[in-house]
Amino acid sequence: MTTIKEKLLAAIEAVPESILEETLDYLEYLKTRKIKPVDVSHREEEPILRDSKAKDLLQFAGTWQGDDFEECLQLVYDTRSQAEF
Repeated sequence: MTTIKEKLLAAIEAVPESILEETLDYLEYLKTRKIKPVDVSHREEEPILRDSKAKDLLQFAGTWQGDDFEECLQLVYDTRSQAEF
C-alpha cells in the first residue's frame, strides 16, 4: 500500500518547478492554519460596511488589541510569497 507521503513524493517528481513553488506556498499556509486558527469571535466592534472609504478606517488607526502583533506579523511574512512583476 502506498502512503500519502509516497504519493506526494512521486507527484513532486512529475511536476514543473512553477507548480512546486505554488504547492510549497500552500503547504506553508496550511501548516500555519492548522497550528493556530485565527479566532475573531472576541471582536466587539461592528464590522465595517462594504464600500467604506479610507477615512472610515482611520478610526481604527493605532488600535491594535492584544499582545500578539509580532506573532501575527510573522505569520504574514511566513505565508506570503514574493511579488512577481
